[in-house]
Amino acid sequence: MKTAKNKHPALPRKKPSEVQPASKLVRLIGKPSAEWTTDDLVALVRDQNIRLVSLMHVGGDGWLKTLDFVPQNAAHLRDILTAGERGDGSSLFVGSGIPVGASDIMLRPRPQSAFLDPFSVEPTLVVLCGHLDREGAPLPESPDTVLRAAYQRLKKETGVDLYALGEVEYFVGKHPGDSANYGANDHGYHASSPLVFGERLRRQALLTLAEMGVPVKYAHSEVGYVAADDQENWIWEQHEIELLLQPLPAAAESVVLTQWVLRNLTHQSGWLCSFDPVVRHGHAGTGMHFHLSPVLHGAHQTLTGRDGKFCDAAKWLIVGLARYGSTLMAFGNRAPSSFLRLTQGKEAPQTVTWGRYNRNALVRLPIVPRDEHGRAASPETIEFRLPDGSAHPYLLLAGIAQAMAAGRKLPDLDGWLAKTVTDAAAKHVHGVPPIPKSFAEIAEALRADRAVFEAGGVFSARQIDSAIETMSRDELTI
Repeated sequence: MKTAKNKHPALPRKKPSEVQPASKLVRLIGKPSAEWTTDDLVALVRDQNIRLVSLMHVGGDGWLKTLDFVPQNAAHLRDILTAGERGDGSSLFVGSGIPVGASDIMLRPRPQSAFLDPFSVEPTLVVLCGHLDREGAPLPESPDTVLRAAYQRLKKETGVDLYALGEVEYFVGKHPGDSANYGANDHGYHASSPLVFGERLRRQALLTLAEMGVPVKYAHSEVGYVAADDQENWIWEQHEIELLLQPLPAAAESVVLTQWVLRNLTHQSGWLCSFDPVVRHGHAGTGMHFHLSPVLHGAHQTLTGRDGKFCDAAKWLIVGLARYGSTLMAFGNRAPSSFLRLTQGKEAPQTVTWGRYNRNALVRLPIVPRDEHGRAASPETIEFRLPDGSAHPYLLLAGIAQAMAAGRKLPDLDGWLAKTVTDAAAKHVHGVPPIPKSFAEIAEALRADRAVFEAGGVFSARQIDSAIETMSRDELTI
């Protein structure tokens, strides 16, 4: 009797110390990305016959921008990697107040952020950049500058090095095919192939991100599944990629890179990719939840002590998110369908509450996986469940840092916790304020709380004014 041949023969087992780093450039350069220098990248371009260099950065809209070069020689390459290049700030940061007549800014590369472009036909080295003004100082209008300022201010004033990870939810859309197997409406959570058509693309995204150096925790299909109907001949399938905890600036970079990878992969497949808060009325929405972990003296903090009481950093963060969560919607809920997601009642917060395990709360404390000896396999986190797929991750995380710093100074933190707590089953808590249902309400909250976000010079007055003006113009109410 013949036995089927194994299509995937066993690979030679390696010792734990021999497991290769996920990042391709870490393997090629031979040291961690934090230690990379311009010299390392120049040598990499030479040894790998790389022809193109791309400076990528995040604009005011939260999307990646690209400036491409063909280095003429080693000296030209070194100039690109050290000095960067100029750009038009009035076009990159529309509405920020940068005048057209004096709009020159500088892109300044960070060698430690480099990766090889997985979608370029020609070998291309990508380096992420920050923004400088004409005098060489960090550009106040840049979302990257705002986030780094908020992150450093929180560390300086509280000693807390705040880490975050984003849960990147997305919908993949395709036309139905005759031979395909499909799932059922809103029954896609952790579904497996062939009942999900986006599994292969999701796994490809995981490997692509890992090769780029973006640390990923896990990925799975999500609950949202929308069948084709007479009005729309598209099947929409929801998936999620959850990243690993990183310092706030790196966490924001990882989110925008993940969205960029997903957009590219779906485009190559002839499919659609959507981060819209709601892709079709009545179905699960697209969240952009962030898990947050306070780090003190290099160690992730246990949120509660043996007496069950919260540590100070956890109190500041939970109360700060509860008090200023509605205002943070200015950066985390920026689309008209944001309000539809919050009113459909599908695991989305509707009131200002926090709770252990409760997915209807604005702030949730999830369980932590532990081994048989009780050892935690990952740090405890505080999950902010209000933001959605329209979020600007840089400005949102900057706002969260400012909210935590302000939460530290609020009176009666224990009273705040007591009046906003909810149990694992509750959807509503009497006596707590509801989440805003219009841009006008968010604008009013931002107007009232603007001093919190402008504190320390993090957000400029012009940036807050611009956000208020934009939301006041929309005046969307449902």
